[in-house]
Amino acid sequence: MNSETELQLKRFEKILPTHDIKLFSGRSNNALACEIAQYLGTTLEPITIKNFSDGEIYVQIQDSVRGDDVFIVQPVCDPVNENLMELLILLDAFKRASAKSVTAVIPYYGYARQDRKASGREAITAKLVADLLTQAGATRVLAMDLHTGQIQGFFNILVDHIYATPVIVKYVKNIDTQGSELVCVSPDMGGVKRTRALAKLVGAPIAIIDKRRDKHNSAIACNIIGDVKDKVCVMFDDIIDTAGTICEASRLLVEQGAKEVYVCAVHPVFSGPALKRLEEAPIKEVIVTNTIPLKDTVIPEKIKQVSVAPLLGEAISRIHDDKSVSSLFGFEIEYKKD
Repeated sequence: MNSETELQLKRFEKILPTHDIKLFSGRSNNALACEIAQYLGTTLEPITIKNFSDGEIYVQIQDSVRGDDVFIVQPVCDPVNENLMELLILLDAFKRASAKSVTAVIPYYGYARQDRKASGREAITAKLVADLLTQAGATRVLAMDLHTGQIQGFFNILVDHIYATPVIVKYVKNIDTQGSELVCVSPDMGGVKRTRALAKLVGAPIAIIDKRRDKHNSAIACNIIGDVKDKVCVMFDDIIDTAGTICEASRLLVEQGAKEVYVCAVHPVFSGPALKRLEEAPIKEVIVTNTIPLKDTVIPEKIKQVSVAPLLGEAISRIHDDKSVSSLFGFEIEYKKD
């Protein structure tokens, strides 16, 4: 290769665009998006999101994203419909701006609990939301602790499903049991797999609470399968919504002789009377993540929030670099050193 050709190549390389991670945030959890950006060593890209006087949402991307890998952080939390519509409009804007790929980073996937027809003439909204995200322009979805794993099958695009378990495990291992045995408790039959994974990582046995659900947002804890007497119990669930089930289960554990009760959950939905119920229940601490922001001005002291930003940031980095994300599925995340 002669010197003239080398010079031309160098000039050509200088005008080639560099496609770094372009991280954007909706309005539902900007604080988490900022933490993810800090982990990645970058900043959130500028974007304008506002409401017209009639409530319609307006979105404008401030800089070019043509040919870029775009990541949008937007959990579908309260107000659910507003945040879902905002995410759809964001996806549409990036699709029309010729982004190379658009990954919807959804720490909390709203409507996930309606994933099947439990009785006649019901909608399956988890599937509907998956279709809406795809049609709006998402080329990939990064979700955390979906209510049921089969929701991944509702999509015809790539879905990366990661878990907050490493963050929860780190906290649980530091619980002072004061010499008592630790036992991990599943609040229902559906959470046994999740609880078993936690128990294996902290080296504890499991117990299961048998509950009956007669109607929406209402469940009754009936029996405990396993030994909880004189033990420190850690209940683990994916969502705390109205907290009725968790609080009733904590009382049942105490009645059965549990020494202390801790509650761990990934998504702090905390709707209706949840905070009041948790404050009054015989629970030592409630450990939740920041997939959903805690908006209430008065948060009980027993509620502790831990960050999943490193997990999401690492997943985003690996997706962008075309590296394996599978190790995150197995709770083997290696955090970057400070």
